[in-house]
Amino acid sequence: MNFVQPIRDPELIRTIKHYFKSKSERNYMLFVTGINSGLRISDILPLRVSDTKQSYFNIKELKTNKQKRIEMTPALKRELRIYIDGKEDYEFLFKSREGVNKPIGRSMAYKILREAAEYVDLEEIGTHTLRKTFGYHFYKQSKDVAMLQKIFNHSSPDITLRYIGIDQDGMDKAMKNFKI
Repeated sequence: MNFVQPIRDPELIRTIKHYFKSKSERNYMLFVTGINSGLRISDILPLRVSDTKQSYFNIKELKTNKQKRIEMTPALKRELRIYIDGKEDYEFLFKSREGVNKPIGRSMAYKILREAAEYVDLEEIGTHTLRKTFGYHFYKQSKDVAMLQKIFNHSSPDITLRYIGIDQDGMDKAMKNFKI
């Protein structure tokens, strides 16, 4: 399994959004949902239109089997409102082209992200990149590692910082500034 990184550069995020917007509304919304919610891809893919009708996601995490309530960011709420217009409550948000009403699978989500990564020449990207990108920018804006730890359901702040690549940032900076 490859180790994936968050997308740290806001300009790169804008470029990827623009890329998806020009190609596919579904893929654009998958990306926007991931980077604005901090949910795992396994919790994003089964979302239905009805799950977006409140101002929060109320889900049972697939990995931990724990009930979780995540408030939607204003940007995500706005985008989802537009995206679900004309869709039925029972429909999956990220429908596959195969079958009548089936969500895309994890491997398709990965392919979608890899395509955008190739477009912007980005490596170390995968489905977890969405969650890590959310975490990285949440931390950079709030500096609240305890809150992020709670959102991610991690057991320690150290795990959270390592997970979102803050430790990597520090090591990279230290190596760039190192002189003998």
